Amino acid sequence: MTTPVRRAAVFAAICTLSLAVPLFGSVVGATLAAVVLLGAFAVTDGPIFDLLAYPGDYEDNRLYGLITFVLAGVALGLIAATSSMSIAVFVGTVFLIGYGNLAEQVARTRTDHEVVIVIVFCLGATAAAAIGHAGTLAVEGAPLESAAPTIVFLAASGALLAALLRDVLLLYDDPIVMLSVGLLLWLLAELEPAIGPLEIVAALAVTVALGYVSYALDTASIAGMLTGILLGLVTIVLGGYGWFAVLIAFFALGGLSTKFKYDRKEEMGVAEDNDGARGSGNVLGNAAVALVAVLGYAASSASLLSDHIAPVVFLFAFAGSVSTAMSDTFSSEIGSVFETPRLITTLEPVEPGTDGGVTWQGELAGLAGAAIVAGISYVLFPEVGAVGAAIIVAAGFIGMTVDSLLGATLEGTVLGNQGVNFLATLSGAIVCALLVLSFAVIG
Repeated sequence: MTTPVRRAAVFAAICTLSLAVPLFGSVVGATLAAVVLLGAFAVTDGPIFDLLAYPGDYEDNRLYGLITFVLAGVALGLIAATSSMSIAVFVGTVFLIGYGNLAEQVARTRTDHEVVIVIVFCLGATAAAAIGHAGTLAVEGAPLESAAPTIVFLAASGALLAALLRDVLLLYDDPIVMLSVGLLLWLLAELEPAIGPLEIVAALAVTVALGYVSYALDTASIAGMLTGILLGLVTIVLGGYGWFAVLIAFFALGGLSTKFKYDRKEEMGVAEDNDGARGSGNVLGNAAVALVAVLGYAASSASLLSDHIAPVVFLFAFAGSVSTAMSDTFSSEIGSVFETPRLITTLEPVEPGTDGGVTWQGELAGLAGAAIVAGISYVLFPEVGAVGAAIIVAAGFIGMTVDSLLGATLEGTVLGNQGVNFLATLSGAIVCALLVLSFAVIG
């Protein structure tokens, strides 16, 4: 075995020690962690140091990688011991990181194809998380059959988030990844899946297939693909396929609009980088608010929020944010090929691609994008109705206008493009929710 594989195997073995908590109690688990930490501080050279050290550890002859890794596990264990986080989520998270990394390192000895390596990591991490979670429940005497849907959902979600974070962070940032994954799975475990076990497996298959297609068509980078799959999976499981249809319509049509007259956009200097492939920042900038709305809907449905906030409010917030994203994407991608944009704040002519520049063709395209989201929502959700569809169109158009105003005033100085996208979709969500509440009060 190569040194990275051996190191990963040792780290995975250390992760297995987390089972001591459900088997023997938190005191034994803490004692084992203390022993490993003391050993990590004591070993400063020799073959064991060489086996466990990351390249940066040689500068001070200290196993910082192992030390921070164990400390992250200890922090997660303390959270589980003192909060509503279950021990099963804790063990599943630790297994996910350790054995997912081992699977990745083994894969790297066979191929240098990054997509294959990501797939192997996700498969290994998902299997490990499911085994760790289920094993802990078995030790605790909890029924596994009824917990199976949640176990699969949490394992897959955690693996996708871990793969995404490892893609955008450094390989040695597994402590950060472990804590991030653990906190997400803690949140997701508190919510109730809207679908059954077979449907969750089908949802995973559908989102993975569509994510890979987006990567194969160069409409998403690897990070963008992972982000899209994670968002899609969470949306299906916690909202349902109707919510997913709205979201995937944006990703599909938005991606295609990016390719609209791409050569022409390159000539004008307004084309998206990476041949139009969307990265994680772009995906999250446009869909983070939608994800929060899905989580809010699930929390409201599970009675985790105030009874005064009806789930339907989050449905409209979701639709308003996606309507804004679609409207803004259509407006910028279609409107940018026309050479007579005007700054939205002064109506003065500006160069194509100028932040805050708009064209009448782009405004119409944006209105059409909002109408598409409204139409899909009208068909799929009985709660929407004709008035609700009109509200979604209005929210999308308002959100698109906010995007242009922010682009003309704050983008490039205070905000970046993804920050503008986030605030615009947030404004669309808030406007949509407030309008629905207003009409509900009037009605």
